[in-house]
Amino acid sequence: MTQLAVVVYTEHRTANGKVLVQATLNSEKSLNALSQPMIDSLLPKLMQWQDDDNVVAVLLDSMGDRAFCAGGDIVELYHAMVEHAPNAAPYVEEFFTNEYTLDYLIHTYAKPIIVWGNGFVMGGGLGLMAGASHRVVTETSRVAMPEVSIGLYPDVGGTYFLNRMPDNLGLFLGLTAAQMNAADCLKVKLADHFLLHQQKSDLIAAICEADFKGEDHQTISSLIDVLAQKSSSNMAVGNIESHRDLLNELLSKPTLTAIVSAIKALETDDKWLLKAQASLNRGSAISAHIVEKQLSVGTDLTLAQCFRLELALSVRCGELGEFREGIRALLIDKDYQPTWRFDDVRDVDNAIIEQLFSPVWDEKTHPLKAL
Repeated sequence: MTQLAVVVYTEHRTANGKVLVQATLNSEKSLNALSQPMIDSLLPKLMQWQDDDNVVAVLLDSMGDRAFCAGGDIVELYHAMVEHAPNAAPYVEEFFTNEYTLDYLIHTYAKPIIVWGNGFVMGGGLGLMAGASHRVVTETSRVAMPEVSIGLYPDVGGTYFLNRMPDNLGLFLGLTAAQMNAADCLKVKLADHFLLHQQKSDLIAAICEADFKGEDHQTISSLIDVLAQKSSSNMAVGNIESHRDLLNELLSKPTLTAIVSAIKALETDDKWLLKAQASLNRGSAISAHIVEKQLSVGTDLTLAQCFRLELALSVRCGELGEFREGIRALLIDKDYQPTWRFDDVRDVDNAIIEQLFSPVWDEKTHPLKAL
């Protein structure tokens, strides 16, 4: 076992001498927030394993029981934005370029990648999980895209995977940062399997006992399915399914302003809805507009085009100041009182949104042109 600063790598031998590689995010104190050193470690390793005939699959998990990955390590982004304000901070482009490159690689990986989505899976953590071939959620999974709370938007491929959710649910989840449990993730196709957290060692053992002969994706799926038969009765009811009619009604409104107003006007004592409502109330009105527009313009984009759009959008957000203010309030000063530019979505100047979606590079100079 080789331990790096932020990722632990373990090799498990299978019955016929192949290797399951376990890559464990190792920053438990930060809830395994995805940092630049983590990305720098994982990217070359994944590319190496993809070309290694001895490696049959990758298991991406984390230290501790609280979180797979609770988001990106955005504190460094804050300091870079403060240093370079009001101009673009080079580190913002660098970080998001590398993060999206990693996410895209996971989406397009030739070999099975099992992501163990236990505990909190937020923002950048969902970026790691969304594109994996075998996405496992557990009894403690709490999955969300909470960027509206920090003046950003659901990036890391959100333009792609939120658009592919049924019933326009991606818009609701992006606007409200609503947390999903395992059943919810299966409902909106962000996960493939439900297992109990304690079954992770059973899965590793089953993979080690298996004889891999070329149908590696199917072999992994079959092994997980066997374990899932023992755990399915433990899965809690999903909030999305239990609120389906209400969500359909809210999302049927004709405009963003009408949808936001309807959510804010809800009179309920339902804890899940109250949390979603509170996140929308506290969130950035600019972010709400970004969510609506990114899903609108991203409808027909390929995965690569979505990541290219998001990189330009993230760089623009780094210039605007709303993102910086959101991080300050949540993670720096921790006063939880961000001073947003606008109090309500109806007040947002459309020129700001158009500027955020304006190109930063042309096709020949885009940092993600090779995707």
